[in-house]
Amino acid sequence: MIFRKFKETDKETIKEMMKVFYASPAVSTNGSNEIFETDIAACLDKNSILEGFAFEEVGEIIGYSMTYKGFSTEMGKECVWIEDLYIKEEWRHKGIGGKFLEYLKETYKGLVLKLEVETENEAALSVYKKHGFKLLPYHVMRT
Repeated sequence: MIFRKFKETDKETIKEMMKVFYASPAVSTNGSNEIFETDIAACLDKNSILEGFAFEEVGEIIGYSMTYKGFSTEMGKECVWIEDLYIKEEWRHKGIGGKFLEYLKETYKGLVLKLEVETENEAALSVYKKHGFKLLPYHVMRT
């Protein structure tokens, strides 16, 4: 299993996975082609704060994630937000999500990792808790 940054040649594969992910109950919005293309372009832009990671197994992209750095005033240090974490259905339940979380912990050693998860997504909640994430007692809001 290789976790690597997005390449220009990954765009269509990642966009197809985003369509599946954003149509699932794991996400509260459906996204759009325009948003998907903007997100991928930001991941490919070396000056962007958004990073895209492809999960590659034997030359096939089987999943992806997007992250960005921020600052947690609550913790008094930099943090990394995990925006998307998607694994193709046939590759789920093989420990890939957990391996990616451990990869992020090592890559961003000492930084706080944060993410959002739908409360109904029990499988994801279980993985996140197993890897040290804790539910916080407040809600995320947006305009």
